[in-house]
Amino acid sequence: MRPKTIFLDIDGTIILHSNNLSEQFDNAKIIEGTLEKINEWDRKGYNIILTTGRRESMRLETEKQLSKLGIFYDTLIMGIGGGIRVIINDRKPNSLDDTCFAINIDRNQGIKNIDI
Repeated sequence: MRPKTIFLDIDGTIILHSNNLSEQFDNAKIIEGTLEKINEWDRKGYNIILTTGRRESMRLETEKQLSKLGIFYDTLIMGIGGGIRVIINDRKPNSLDDTCFAINIDRNQGIKNIDI
């Protein structure tokens, strides 16, 4: 079985969301349980892809922020906007098993209680 790929939004999912952009960068706070959950998924060999609506022009600041907070990942996808996100994926041949799932959480509640 191949390792799972986890797509994680940044603001409001792993970092506390703030409407103040300066506060979002200068005083960012990681949501409780985030590092432990990411470490757990890493030990299981999962691919961790961070996604964000932040503009591509904010990549350097975002990478510095994530590093400072101790958040590691395999890929960072930026500029995906703040609208509804839809993932479309195919099923494997000769299988009816879904290969894609979505989990929605309340803003700033974090990922510590998510079991995948």
